[in-house]
Amino acid sequence: MNASPAMHVPLPPGMTVLERGWLSANNIVFAAQAGDAEGAAVIDTGYVTHSAQTLALIESTLAGQPLARILNTHLHSDHCGGNAALQQAYPQVQTFIAPGQAEQVRSWDEAALSYAPTGQECPRFAITGLLQPGSTIGLSGRDWQIHAAPGHDPHSVILFEPDSRILISADALWENGFGVVFPEIEGIAAFDEVAATLDVIERLEPRLVIPGHGGLFGDVQAALGIARKRLAGFVQAPERHASYAAKVLLKYKLLEWQSIRVQDLQDWVHATPYFGILHQRYFGAQTAQQWLESLIESLLASGAAELRRDATGAPVLLNQ
Repeated sequence: MNASPAMHVPLPPGMTVLERGWLSANNIVFAAQAGDAEGAAVIDTGYVTHSAQTLALIESTLAGQPLARILNTHLHSDHCGGNAALQQAYPQVQTFIAPGQAEQVRSWDEAALSYAPTGQECPRFAITGLLQPGSTIGLSGRDWQIHAAPGHDPHSVILFEPDSRILISADALWENGFGVVFPEIEGIAAFDEVAATLDVIERLEPRLVIPGHGGLFGDVQAALGIARKRLAGFVQAPERHASYAAKVLLKYKLLEWQSIRVQDLQDWVHATPYFGILHQRYFGAQTAQQWLESLIESLLASGAAELRRDATGAPVLLNQ
């Protein structure tokens, strides 16, 4: 078996990637190096239900160093759901977010921050400052460039270290695609922003990409090709993206629940605004119930879920 190109690009001293899966985004931990006055940092903190595990992993990785900074590439719940727990564990920690949502965080507007529309959870946290695109930030003794990366989220940033050519891509680029383009759900054109962000990544010429979800990868041109092909399909048929978004939201919540009665799932879907928006905008030819049943069938057909019955005979959906 040929070695992945990612295997030939070592991480800089002090840098550790904690690959978490899909419910929680990957955490990138930077231990303070000799003479590093800014202190240890973590980029992205996972989902709230994993907070205790996130804290334990970071404590173990830092081996006694205090966490000085939390950096969020964007404020989706899987990237900042551990902020509150880390702020409680490290009262002096400073928290920096991408520009654009500081006021919503300060007033804790769960609708503007996407937690209410997606039906997801994120405990309230405080912020210290902003990750300004065009600036740099010191991490483990190296200066990382901050680049705007709108598309998946209009306020997202990515970070790039030019000497090692390592890119922290958040959900702007995965090895096999990119994250749901959330502005499109709300009727805000953002596919062009996805394309522009992919162009930014290509111009940076990274040798190693650390995505928000999934493993590290080095074949960046292949990943860009996959992403652009997927994007072209969404541009040509926006309803494909809408269907993808709905299934991702459903699967994500199933990852959190692990199992749920179908009736309770239906109640949650009907109470979650993004599903109503998607149904009305793209799938109005079906009733809401018919559309939901088609989403469940799609998860079952793909092997992402399994249907069983509980002791009362009620259908239960299980994560797979």
